[in-house]
Parts: sequence; C-alpha cells; structure tokens
Amino acid sequence: MAEEVKIIDNLWVLKTAEGYKVGLTNEAQEELGNITFATLPKVGQELKKGDSLIEVEAEKAVSEFSSPVTGTVASINEAAENEPSVLDDPNQSNAWIAILTDVNEEELV
Repeated sequence: MAEEVKIIDNLWVLKTAEGYKVGLTNEAQEELGNITFATLPKVGQELKKGDSLIEVEAEKAVSEFSSPVTGTVASINEAAENEPSVLDDPNQSNAWIAILTDVNEEELV
C-alpha cells in the first residue's frame, strides 16, 4: 500500500479520489482469525471519530472497531457484507470496510 496510508487503532486510512477508504490492517486480521460475520455501517450514515464503524465476529474474538475519523459513509465494501471472509484478505487493500467523505482531515494529523 502507498505511503500516504495512516494506521489508526488497527485500521488503515487511505485518501482516494472517492474519499477516505478505511480497512482492517493485517495485524487486526491476525488477532481476529477467520472472520465469520461483519456488521458494516450504512451508506449515508454520519460517523464521529470514535463511533462504531464495524463489528466483526471471528474465530478468536468478537471485536468492534471505531471510526478513525469523522465523516459520512459514501460506500461500503458490499463483497464483505455478503462474504465477511473478504476482510481476511492478506492484501490489505482488499480488506476495506467503507469509504468516508466530508472527513475532518485534522483528525489524521
């Protein structure tokens, strides 16, 4: 992944043309084990930094990840909603959760 990626609380954040893409780091994937269920945010949902972004059930733990930034959910990884194991992908860029817009960039400093 590119250098402009920020890692915040086991989530990566990458600025893209669509907005800020947020996903699970490889470290988070390893701690969780195989992901069997995920509750993703809803498109259009406004999140404040620290609000629940995603809840995942996996073989080793049930975990909730908080939004690393304030923003609006522009899109979600529908593949992960249908098949949560997508979030286990060793290629972190495929383990994305959502794209946020209207992000407060100061929270990424």
